[in-house]
Amino acid sequence: MGTFAVWPLPAKNSWQTPSRGIGGMRTRVLIVGGGPVGLTLAMDLAWRGIDVIVAERRPLNDPPNVKCGQIGARSMEIFRRLGLADKLRGIGLPADYPNDIVSATSVTGIEFSRVSIPARGARGTPAAAGPDTVWPTPEHTHRCNQKFFEPVLFAHAAEQPRSRILHRTEITDLAQGEQGVTASAVDLDGGTRSTIECDYLVGCDGASSLVRKSIGAEFVGIPVLQYAQSFHVRAPQLRSLLPGKPAWAYFSLNPRRCGITMAVDGRETWNIQNYSCPGETGLDHLDRDWVIRSILGVGPDFEYELLSCEDWIARRLVASKFHDRRVFICGDAAHLWMPLGGFGMSAGIADAANLAWKLAGVLHGWATPEILDAYEPERQPITDQASRIISDIGYQVMMQRNELSPEVERLDAIGEAARAAAGQLAYALDMEQQCCGGLNFGYFYDRSPIIAYDGEQAPTYTMGTFTSTTVPGCRVPHVWLEGGRSLYDAMGPDYTLLRLDPTAHVAGIVAAAAQRGLPLAVLDVRSREASQLYRHGLVLVRPDQHVAWRGDAEPADTLDLVDLVRGAARTSMAKSA
Repeated sequence: MGTFAVWPLPAKNSWQTPSRGIGGMRTRVLIVGGGPVGLTLAMDLAWRGIDVIVAERRPLNDPPNVKCGQIGARSMEIFRRLGLADKLRGIGLPADYPNDIVSATSVTGIEFSRVSIPARGARGTPAAAGPDTVWPTPEHTHRCNQKFFEPVLFAHAAEQPRSRILHRTEITDLAQGEQGVTASAVDLDGGTRSTIECDYLVGCDGASSLVRKSIGAEFVGIPVLQYAQSFHVRAPQLRSLLPGKPAWAYFSLNPRRCGITMAVDGRETWNIQNYSCPGETGLDHLDRDWVIRSILGVGPDFEYELLSCEDWIARRLVASKFHDRRVFICGDAAHLWMPLGGFGMSAGIADAANLAWKLAGVLHGWATPEILDAYEPERQPITDQASRIISDIGYQVMMQRNELSPEVERLDAIGEAARAAAGQLAYALDMEQQCCGGLNFGYFYDRSPIIAYDGEQAPTYTMGTFTSTTVPGCRVPHVWLEGGRSLYDAMGPDYTLLRLDPTAHVAGIVAAAAQRGLPLAVLDVRSREASQLYRHGLVLVRPDQHVAWRGDAEPADTLDLVDLVRGAARTSMAKSA
C-alpha cells in the first residue's frame, strides 16, 4: 500500500473581513441554520480550507430537541472523515446499555419480538453480535440522542479556525448578484440589522425554509401522511418496571394506543411518540396523560415529569429544485419524510457531504462553477426515491397497527398465537426500519454530469439491503487494508485513484490532474477482500467516497476524464447508466 502524487490546494481563503458599510461581514459561504446538517456542512467546508459563517436563531447552549435518536452508519463514516466519530461514540446511552429494538403490548407489557443490537461499548469486540455488525464499514449506526450529539457538533464546528457561528441571528432576506449573495441579518436580542456578503449561500433552515422560498422552490408530494405527538419525559421508575433486558426502542402494539418509546439517557429520560390511527384527522381529542400511560403500560399511580411535548405531521415532500445560481438548500429545507431509522437527518448530512467538496473545489479554483450544477441531479432524485421507500415502510407500519389482533394481550393460547403472528411481522418491520443498510450504503447517483458511466446499472436501491459495487455513482466499497487500516482512512481528502492492479499505468491521469490543478492522491490497494470485490484495476473515487470512474487501463484522453470530474468537460464521457 502506498500513496503519491498528492497535489496541494492553493491557499486562497482569508478569514472573514468586514464588507463595505457599517455592520457588514463577508465570508466565502454563508450557512443559514445551525442544526446537525448546517453544522456538518460548516465543518466539512472549514476542514477543506473554506471560510464559513453559520447564522443560527437559537442562543448558545440552548438545549437541543430530542427528536432524533440515532446517527446512521453512513453519517458516522462522514463524521469519521471529519475527526468526530470517536467523540460521538463516547456519548449517549451508557456503554453497556443494550441497543435492542423490542415490540411488545406496551413498554412494560408482554414482549413478542426483539432485534438484538450490541451496546456501544461492545462494538468491535467478539461479543458484538447483531444484524448490523456485519456491514462493510468502519463505522456503525450510533444510537445516541440529539440532546447529546448536537452539542458535540456545535463545539467541533466552533473550534474550526475558518468557521464562525452567529447565535441569535436570523436571515430575513437575500439577494443574488453576478459576484455573490447579500443576506440581510438581524440580531434577535438587540434588534441590530446587518448584512453578510458571501460567494455562496446554503439554506439548512428546516421545513419552513426562507432560503427554499427565496429560490422559488416548492415542496411536492404528500403533505399529510400521519399525525404524531412527541413527549420527552423523566420517569425514574420506568427502568425498574421493564420486564426483561432493557432496550433502546420499544414499539407498543395494543388495541388502545400504539407508539414508540426510545431511551434518551438509558436511566430516567425517554422520548415517547404517539401516532394517529387510520381515519384520525388529528390527535387533539386525546388525553395526553392517557396516551402516555397506554403506551408505557402503567397505571394511574405511576409518576413521571413531562419535560416537553410537540405535535407534528409526518409528510412526504421533496423540493422542486435544490439550487438556483449561488444558492442551495440541504436537509429538511429540501426534503421531508417520516422519521424512520433516523434517515431524515442522515439524508441531510449526505446532502452536506455532497455539496461541501464541490463548493470547496470552485472556491479553491480547481473546479469550474459548472460542477455545482451536479448537486441537484445527484441529490434530488435519490432523496425522492428514499422518500417513497420510507413512506412505503411507514404505510406498512400503519397497517400493522390498524390490523393488530385485539387478542394480543390475552394470557392464554389464543393470546400467545396472536402475539406470535404479530411478532413475526414486527420483527421484519423493525429490522427494515432500524437496520436499514440499504438506506445507509445503497444510494447512488445515476444522472450526474460529472461521473463517467460505463453502462452497468447500479444495484436496486432498497431500505434494508444493499450490494457493494464499484459501479460509477455508487459508494466505493469499504475494505480493510493490510495492517487493519480502513480504506476510507487511507484515501485522500480529495480525489483518490485506487490502483488494485500494481502493473496499471497511472502517469497519464496523474499528469492530467496536475495540469488542471485537480487535487489527486494515488493509493495502491493491497487487500484480498478488495481483489475479490473490485472488478477493475483502477477506480477513481470522489471526495465524498462515491465512484467517479473505473477501468482496467487509463482512458485514451486523460484530460477528458479530469475535465469531466471537475465540471469542465470538453466532450462528455458520461454515458447513461
